[in-house]
This record gives sequence, C-alpha cells and structure tokens, in this order.
Amino acid sequence: MTETDGAPAASRSEVEPAATETEATTTATANTEAELAAARQEAAEFKDKVLRTLAEMENLRRRTEREVADARTYGISSFARDLLGVADNIRRALEAVGEDVRTGADAGVKALIEGVELTERDLLNTLAKNGIHRFEPTGEKFNPNFHQAMYEVPDENVPAGHVAQVMQAGYRIGERVLRPALVGVSRGAPRSAPQADAAPAGQRDPS
Repeated sequence: MTETDGAPAASRSEVEPAATETEATTTATANTEAELAAARQEAAEFKDKVLRTLAEMENLRRRTEREVADARTYGISSFARDLLGVADNIRRALEAVGEDVRTGADAGVKALIEGVELTERDLLNTLAKNGIHRFEPTGEKFNPNFHQAMYEVPDENVPAGHVAQVMQAGYRIGERVLRPALVGVSRGAPRSAPQADAAPAGQRDPS
C-alpha cells in the first residue's frame, strides 16, 4: 500500500512543474508577440514620420527653386516698366517721320534716322535678353489678359472680337504681362442700311 499510495503522489509532483513551464512559455510567447507588435507599430509610425518629413523637404526645395526662378525673371519688372516709356518715345519719333521726309532727306537726316532706328533695335534686343518682349496683337482675338480695349470700330476685314488697331504696343516679361497693349476692337462689318420699301401698288409703272 505504501508503494502504491506513493506512486500517484510522485506523478502529480512531476506533472505540476511541466504545467508551470508550459504556462511560463505561453506567457513569454505572448509577451514577445506583444512586444513585436508594438515594435512593428512604432516602426510604421517612424517610417510615416520619415516619409512626411522627406515630402515636406521636397516641397520646400521645389518652392524655393520656384521663388528663386521668379526672382530672377521678375525681379527687374519695376526697372523694365520704367524703360518702356523710353521705347515708346523712340517709336513715336520714328513714326513721326513720314516716308516723304525719309525720301527727300539729305545724308545727315538719313543718318540721324538710321541712328534712332539702331537705338530702338538695341534697346529691344537688350530687353529681350532679359526676358522682356514687345507684342503688337493686330488681327488677334481680343484677350483681356493681354489687351486693353480703348474703343470699338466697325471693320469688315477683321472679325468681330478681334484686334483691329493697336494704339500702343504691349510688353510681357516671362509669362506675365508687363503692360497690356492698348487696342481698338473690331465690331465686324458695318450694318448695311435697310433697303427702301417697294413702291405702293398704285404708283407702279404699268407694264
């Protein structure tokens, strides 16, 4: 009886440590998985922060490049606008010289006219080198972003809504308007006078 009674007691003592070890292993595994999940979550959050930071840095780089390019292109706008008056005066001086004056002028006057024309070309070339270009939109469709309408004029040779006359040339710098062109806009062909009504039947010539 003693040996028989002792056998079950020994078996229980062997089973209890094994169960304790299994529980410990399960707990450790659960803790490891929880720590691994937390580490993955932290890594994902860190990756998201890094990606956001890189995107912000790229946006800042592009914005800075754009601002620098705009500064280079448009930084001289005020100075260029002041020069337009000089270009206008040169153009008016040349337009004031009629073809008859050019034909009958002596050598000195012709040389003076050629000098003024050369000065205008040099000025326009200098402006063009700095991204400033003159435009005269005769015949183009009226664009309020580039043209300033001063009046309307009937013109059968120019479609309605198109520029028929240019009073003052416009200038642009880069993609922006430095000064709009002053234009006259066509209304199209003038309306013809209504035809006279046919004579009353009593006044018709007998045939």
